[in-house]
Amino acid sequence: MAGSASPDTDFVLAIHGGAGTILRSKMTPEREAAYHAGLQRALEAGRAVLADGGVALDAVTAAVMALEDEPLFNAGRGAVYTSAGKQEMDAAVMDGRDRAAGAVAGLCGPRNPVLAARAVMEKSDHVFLIGESAMAFCRAQGLAFEEPDYFFTQQRWDALQETLAMRKSGADDQDESRKHGTVGAVAKDRHGNLAAATSTGGMTAKLPGRVGDSPVIGAGTWADNETCAVSGTGHGEIFIRYAAGHEIASLMRYAGRSLEDSARTVVLDMLAPAGGSGGVIAVGRDGSVSLPFNCSGMYRGYVRGDNVLRTAIYDEPFRESR
Repeated sequence: MAGSASPDTDFVLAIHGGAGTILRSKMTPEREAAYHAGLQRALEAGRAVLADGGVALDAVTAAVMALEDEPLFNAGRGAVYTSAGKQEMDAAVMDGRDRAAGAVAGLCGPRNPVLAARAVMEKSDHVFLIGESAMAFCRAQGLAFEEPDYFFTQQRWDALQETLAMRKSGADDQDESRKHGTVGAVAKDRHGNLAAATSTGGMTAKLPGRVGDSPVIGAGTWADNETCAVSGTGHGEIFIRYAAGHEIASLMRYAGRSLEDSARTVVLDMLAPAGGSGGVIAVGRDGSVSLPFNCSGMYRGYVRGDNVLRTAIYDEPFRESR
């Protein structure tokens, strides 16, 4: 299952709101419309930057911030809970111009974790900060913070209780929407620069301190102007073990394969057989777009210079709006 688009010399932005979507049988028309609207708002936020001649890094940051602010998605305000009933958020950004990168993990407080990751990239000598030290760094940079109540959503709390009850009873949880959820954006600007950003609350009922692929450079987040920009969503442990984002770029760089071929090979032929349920969004240096997934669905969308917002959830044609 995948969606692709032809190359273009203009700007392009692609986003995802996580793989392992709500099953079709449980999706209501109202909820489906809400997800499409959330994706469209994120696309518009990033498109506005690119249409004005802005850089890809600013566009992916803006798009991910919009997704973090939307409680429907598992990042920022809609983050899931650990087995201890806490929220621990991870995020990363990467600039394809020089491979500059920043990442954070195990945070709850900064309103937009993606801004915390970007602060690490731009305001420190490091790439990755975690936990309380990362929190102190974010405060020192003057980032906006919120109280725990801001991040609370009844849906995520109920999902935690259901997952813990299932574990206690020994039942197998087949709900992909509880196993993984992430938001991300990749872009190519009018100057030919690429960038990627990813943010997540992780897995419902994860062990406290667990970190998935989202903030791991080369796994869930990757950008290099010579090849592509990638943001992943899925079973993070497998994405880390297979260095998913970097593997796509390597197939392009060393094997001369197209973005679509490289992304599909990694998602369908490498990750899936290893148990790596999920998908990626990727933009190539030529403006090509690939959005393959190997599970029930992936909240996703993309926009080009024609300003048509294209969004989809399942293996279906894209909805178009302006």
